[in-house]
Amino acid sequence: MSRIIFTRRTILGFLPLVLATPAFAVPAAAEEHPSVSFMNKLGEDLLHAHRLGTKSALLRVVLRYADLSSIADQSISGHDIPDGEEAHYQHGVANFIARYIAENSRTYPVAKFEVGEATVDKDKNVLVDSKVFMMAGQTYSVSWKLNWVGNTYKVADARFLGFSMVNQERGIFSDYISKNSGDVNALIAALMRQ
Repeated sequence: MSRIIFTRRTILGFLPLVLATPAFAVPAAAEEHPSVSFMNKLGEDLLHAHRLGTKSALLRVVLRYADLSSIADQSISGHDIPDGEEAHYQHGVANFIARYIAENSRTYPVAKFEVGEATVDKDKNVLVDSKVFMMAGQTYSVSWKLNWVGNTYKVADARFLGFSMVNQERGIFSDYISKNSGDVNALIAALMRQ
């Protein structure tokens, strides 16, 4: 039974999700973009899941707030999902993200999380800036890309220290597929075991 291996680069690539477990989220003012309220609610729910400390609690947050269709499509770019396996693959991606956060969230204790400005890019995606304040005193900027899906915002990507979560996943998934002779089903099976 093979597992997906995490490297130092992987950790940096997924640090935006790990650091998103806030200890404090600033409430949105009435004049702020509605995405700021979404991000504050996401922060509250992540904090609650973090306190529970289980993959299942984090999986509920990922399933509620992530644009899994977008993340999954971008993460598998260059490979085709076998017919009838898209739902399994997307759920596997959610498992992957939740497991990663659960396994690594204690490594990066967060003091507080502040949601900043929201802007809209030319493709009508919303970009929300945030600051993460670590217990050890470091401060990190995280930029969240939100898509409008089904009458709500969903997280499509997060950038931290120049790394994109989706790009990191794409690299991990492509490497895994290559190591398994191009078998996308091997990746799906590994993601579902997570």
